[in-house]
Amino acid sequence: MNARVPAARCGLIMTLIVACGVSGALADPLTPFRNESQAQRHCPADVVVWLDLGKGTYYTKRQRRYGRGYTASFVCREEARGSGYRRSLLGVR
Repeated sequence: MNARVPAARCGLIMTLIVACGVSGALADPLTPFRNESQAQRHCPADVVVWLDLGKGTYYTKRQRRYGRGYTASFVCREEARGSGYRRSLLGVR
């Protein structure tokens, strides 16, 4: 018996593996806002956080760096989590 896989079938298998892997890696859409009130209107059932795009972390209202910085904006927490951002452990009061 010959255990070789034809080249066409191998290409199809590789295409399916890549396609399935890419679809699972897509991030949720992230909507940044300048003001906290705009973000709260966008997601009334969610918590608004301050997302630092440079560091890849977000801060809650209880944290010292909330609302500070030039490379950040207000977003909904679930959108930030879905996009792969993580909560900062620094500055919790």
